[in-house]
Amino acid sequence: MDLSKKVCVACEGRTLPISMFLIKKYLKQVKSWKIRNKHLYKEFKFKNFKESLKFVNKVGAIAEKEGHHPNIYFTWGKCNIELFTHAVKGLSENDFILAAKIDKIK
Repeated sequence: MDLSKKVCVACEGRTLPISMFLIKKYLKQVKSWKIRNKHLYKEFKFKNFKESLKFVNKVGAIAEKEGHHPNIYFTWGKCNIELFTHAVKGLSENDFILAAKIDKIK
């Protein structure tokens, strides 16, 4: 199933992070995301600060709707996004769902 069509579900501390098998499977379904320091990471580039900010605001709206919030770092012409599920101390399906939804923005 298309990850961008799924919805994030609340994680409980009792849930385990997803397996490396699922991480590899889900990485094939998101565009250019990488694993970096056990986080799902991607850098987006823009023409200027205004476009970067516009993108960040769209990401924020999706994150709020999904109840799953990324780390967002942005500056003139770029935005870096890191996803990680703190409740499971690793990656969850929610991280990949949100990544797929973010990819639909740009």
